[in-house]
Amino acid sequence: MLKKGSTLNSILTGTCPKCHEESMYVEKNPYKLNTLYKMHETCSHCKTRYQIEPSFFYGAMYVGYGLTVAIGIAIFVTLNVIFNVAVLPTFISIIVGIVLLTPVTSRIARNIYINMFIHYDKDWKQKL
Repeated sequence: MLKKGSTLNSILTGTCPKCHEESMYVEKNPYKLNTLYKMHETCSHCKTRYQIEPSFFYGAMYVGYGLTVAIGIAIFVTLNVIFNVAVLPTFISIIVGIVLLTPVTSRIARNIYINMFIHYDKDWKQKL
């Protein structure tokens, strides 16, 4: 289990980057596509505002692109290099893997991006 207070904990669980007390997302399941990007405006515990500025999460698209490329490379190396699968099935697997993991990578990209700007504060209760 990840330690509360670590950035990795906030990234993988989607919790508030400042207090790690609650999920930033209205719906925790990323595969409910109609609520994939629906977030609370603020954390109900520490009052951190998630949308720091208008269009803040557009920058997360670059992080998502990097994650998608990393997933594609990982699938390629696993199938083609390690298991010697032919090229065409490998590329089909890459496309299927990327499409199936898109909701997860989109959320993780947002989590990484917001954690670049807001950091855990163990003394957040005293600052309210």
